[in-house]
Amino acid sequence: MQNIMSLKNICLLFVFLTSISFAQQEMHLEKIAVETQDKSDVKTEIKEYINHHLLDSHDFSLFSYEADNGEHKYIGFPLPVILWDAGLKVFSSSKLHHGESVAEVDGNYYALHHNKIYKTDAAGTINLDEHHHASNKKPIDFSITKNVFTIFLVGLLMFAMFSRMAKKYKTGSMPKGMGRFLEPIILYIRDDIAVPNIGPKKYKRYLPYLLTVFFFVWIINLLGLTPLGVNVTNNIAVTLALALTTYFLTTFTANRNYWAHIFWMPGVPWPMKIILAPIELLGTLIKPFSLMIRLYANITAGHIVLMSIIGLMFIFKNWLGSSLSFGLAFALSLLELLVAALQAYIFTMLSALYFGSAVEEHGDDH
Repeated sequence: MQNIMSLKNICLLFVFLTSISFAQQEMHLEKIAVETQDKSDVKTEIKEYINHHLLDSHDFSLFSYEADNGEHKYIGFPLPVILWDAGLKVFSSSKLHHGESVAEVDGNYYALHHNKIYKTDAAGTINLDEHHHASNKKPIDFSITKNVFTIFLVGLLMFAMFSRMAKKYKTGSMPKGMGRFLEPIILYIRDDIAVPNIGPKKYKRYLPYLLTVFFFVWIINLLGLTPLGVNVTNNIAVTLALALTTYFLTTFTANRNYWAHIFWMPGVPWPMKIILAPIELLGTLIKPFSLMIRLYANITAGHIVLMSIIGLMFIFKNWLGSSLSFGLAFALSLLELLVAALQAYIFTMLSALYFGSAVEEHGDDH
């Protein structure tokens, strides 16, 4: 009963946070519509806002507002900027003031342009080429951005949750609170994903990774629906890193049977083996690519569609269009809660399938 109550409270919390996030985006887009009177300009401004929302940033801003004196106030906190520009340059992102100021470090000047840092003069001049791309020198950026900070935060959160559960099991007592909510999910991943797809003999080798990647993707996706405004899995570098981890684990733990079926498959005439081997090798590279694109595209598309529907309320300024857009956007924001878990499940399931194919032996019962 307590477990059911915990699940209910967590669901209600995320529905509440999703509603706040939905309202927050609506306020931003309404402000754009009020400030921009021409309908074509409204579309352009909304499109630019959506693109900006999907980008990573060098500070953690929750929201902003304009004070009575006309000053733009930001609620959040700065993050460390780490650049390599003929030497290490470290400074706070508050020096950039959300792209409104030029940061001076050791006699060098840096400015933000479309959330990327460029080297400039003291006035912060950004030179654009014929394609409107910045041609200034861009230093190598190792900054702790909003996405990187969120990844560290989720890592610490997962360590705290699961280390507490582990301590409870060592004392022989049942976990309480969050542990009782997590336990059925862990058992499901072990009994319904890892064991059937990898086999009862070898699933333990891959189970820690499967559990880590499932909870990491799920929690990160859920945070993307909150007013924090973090969108980690719509950064293709993050999904690439996750997909490469699965690929390297599959490749470096595969047995001889796996490689034999790729380069010299049994029961096939040798001329066909020569033709099929490159295709089979290419197939091993397509697997991580599909993992990367599936997670990235689904999360990005979800955010774009949701915010576009909210934006329609301010383009169709009548009661019918606004009501339909509002209802559809609210329903879609709740559906995103399901998509967050579904994408974590699909990534974990496909990873388990790849691991199973890599360690399969003749006579295994999976």
